[in-house]
Amino acid sequence: MPKSQVRKKKVYTPPTDVRPTATASTRKPSPIWLPVTAVALIVAGIGWLVIYYLSEQAYPVASWGYWNLAVGFGAMVSSLILLSRWR
Repeated sequence: MPKSQVRKKKVYTPPTDVRPTATASTRKPSPIWLPVTAVALIVAGIGWLVIYYLSEQAYPVASWGYWNLAVGFGAMVSSLILLSRWR
């Protein structure tokens, strides 16, 4: 049986100037307020929308009209932005 050939190419190593400087182990964990605030914003946004629909658009703020939808969805979107920063 013939002997298999020896590999002639060197193993690729990326250049040192392209490598990331901070590894995952050296980054700090997220502060405790970040997930707590994100969950609170989700709950507040859903609560705002539920109250708006169940009260037939009389509450939380009747003079805002459909801007109540923007407030509810804005709270939920801002919680997603916060959760994207969570480590």
